Amino acid sequence: MNTKKVLIVEDDPEIVNLLKIHLSDLQCEIVAEMDGQKGLDRFSTFDPDLIILDITLPSMDGIEICRRVRSTSNVPIIMLTAKSEEIDRVLGLEIGADDYITKPFSVREFIARVKAVFRRTKMDVESAESQNEVVLNFENLSIDIEKRKVLLNGNKIELSPKEFELLTLMASKPGRSYTRSELLKLIWGYDFEGYEHTVNAHINRLRAKIEPDMASPTYIMTTWGIGYKFNEDVILHA
Repeated sequence: MNTKKVLIVEDDPEIVNLLKIHLSDLQCEIVAEMDGQKGLDRFSTFDPDLIILDITLPSMDGIEICRRVRSTSNVPIIMLTAKSEEIDRVLGLEIGADDYITKPFSVREFIARVKAVFRRTKMDVESAESQNEVVLNFENLSIDIEKRKVLLNGNKIELSPKEFELLTLMASKPGRSYTRSELLKLIWGYDFEGYEHTVNAHINRLRAKIEPDMASPTYIMTTWGIGYKFNEDVILHA
């Protein structure tokens, strides 16, 4: 495994030390901050490959850090949450966190989640390289898979990583219906049972950005009783 840079933003020194020990076993370069604002500042200078982010932090909470990071970066984020932070965990997923771990957690679980994120990142890079600059051109909508760029009527549309992945997945197979559970597994990496509303939230935001009329979508269609699909009646241009 190539050396990965990991930023830990966590205010419990015992957890920080535990994470450092086991991330070192994965040959990671590690920086830790125990203050939210300092963690966000360090993100800008450290350029990590992964952020381990607690929700409850001094000066700035993890939700706000996640939101600000996502406004500029696709870096994977694993959020650390307490069992009492169910609402915050859901919000974290909806604004772009890639995964979450509930405290207390086992070291084996933590390592498995980190390896899964690194594995997905590697697969994303290889997939982009193998696509050989594939661009999906529909009526008024263009999706450049390698450059992760979306144009609507020639204007660039800013999508979050998960919004882009949802759009690309469905647009690659117009007419193919996906259940919410399938989309959770395919986009978030494994089964977030009970978090189907996270898919709904992302679809709603995606539609708000690309649909001319939210009440009568052109691209992202609801398949009643199943889930969602990309409209097969929209012409794909060469």
